[in-house]
Amino acid sequence: MRIFPRSAFGQTVFLVGALLLINQIVSYISVTFYVVKPTIEQVNLMLAKQVKTVFIGVEDGVEVSADISQKFYEATGVEVLSEYDAMQQGLEFASEYPMLSRIMTEQLGGQSHVRISQSDTLVYWVEPPQMPGYWVRVPLMGFKETNLEFLSFYLACIGVLSVLGGWLFATHLNRPLKELQQAAMKVAVGDFSSQVKEQGSTEVIEVTKAFNQMSRGIAALEEDRRLLMAGVSHDLRTPLTRIRLATEMMAENEDYLRDGIIADIEDMNAIIDQFIEYLRHHKLADLQSEDLNALVAEVISSGQQHHRTITSDLNDSIANVPLSHVAIKRVITNMIENALRYSDGDIHVVTGIEKNKKYAFVAVQDKGPGIPENELERVFQPFTQGDLARGSEGSGLGLAIIKRIVDMHQGKVTLRNLPEGGLEAKVSFLFKH
Repeated sequence: MRIFPRSAFGQTVFLVGALLLINQIVSYISVTFYVVKPTIEQVNLMLAKQVKTVFIGVEDGVEVSADISQKFYEATGVEVLSEYDAMQQGLEFASEYPMLSRIMTEQLGGQSHVRISQSDTLVYWVEPPQMPGYWVRVPLMGFKETNLEFLSFYLACIGVLSVLGGWLFATHLNRPLKELQQAAMKVAVGDFSSQVKEQGSTEVIEVTKAFNQMSRGIAALEEDRRLLMAGVSHDLRTPLTRIRLATEMMAENEDYLRDGIIADIEDMNAIIDQFIEYLRHHKLADLQSEDLNALVAEVISSGQQHHRTITSDLNDSIANVPLSHVAIKRVITNMIENALRYSDGDIHVVTGIEKNKKYAFVAVQDKGPGIPENELERVFQPFTQGDLARGSEGSGLGLAIIKRIVDMHQGKVTLRNLPEGGLEAKVSFLFKH
């Protein structure tokens, strides 16, 4: 079990609490040895002198006369009792204190015993060496053990207030870092609209300034890249259109050549479309609750033009999945097109809810050669294609586009080779019950 927390907030509160605990322990030890103990010793010394006063002129073993004892009691409140009488007045409920007994023994010059009892008044019991079997009863007015309860309450309040202060301090210190984290998560999915407020300590302010500057730089870079791609796309499509028109006017005996040129032009247009799609950002504000099954059925219906068998197993309980209709349609289309391109058998599409019931998923399964295990993560990188066994067509942006869109939805995309052969591509989205 991990005791030391990972977060800066938890670490701050933990350190404040630990320092407070050490301070309380040191304070308790210091008060005990430098305040309480000397006070008790001083009180014990004064009581020893009172006991000596009782037995002035009394020889060891000789009982103090009742008259002297009564007068001393009337004057000081200290009385000498036989053990039987002492038991009747509370000696049997008193606790013995060895340390006080040792001090009293030194002061009275013989073996003594000290006990303390608490009723309405704190009572000090001393068995002097001058009269073994007799007890001197000394009531101490103004001393109560309940005072310790107030001390405990005071220390507990100080502890709670200190931890609360540490918690408030840590909250104030970490609030800018939390905002910085949320802004960084937005930047990670292509949202550069938010600027973090520059507040907090000097170091946090400097980090925030650097982050805002970085965010603006990335936004400018993304805009330049989109403009560049739009310009390249426009400049390429214009000559491609002219070439397409020229091929349409070719002689009939050159149909084989015309068909090849037209196919190449369509491939180039498809590649340009993939470049533009990869650079496009779908904003989270565009997300709406959609029926994932209806979207899958729509894509499957449009995919029948390939004259291949596409079966489906759809979970009827999936609804209210927050997603961008156009973007996720593009994802499912890419998944099915990849399965059609790299396999010859039937395609099977499955929808469902994961075991943790937090995600709804769409899985496309084919019966192709699959992808080597060591390349399952690498194929998500732009311009990367799988094993040669799956062919080398396309631009290598299909899976990169899928991952980019799914990440924007805060979802997951995984690939796995099926035990019976073939590949399963699976995308998961947060699901609202």
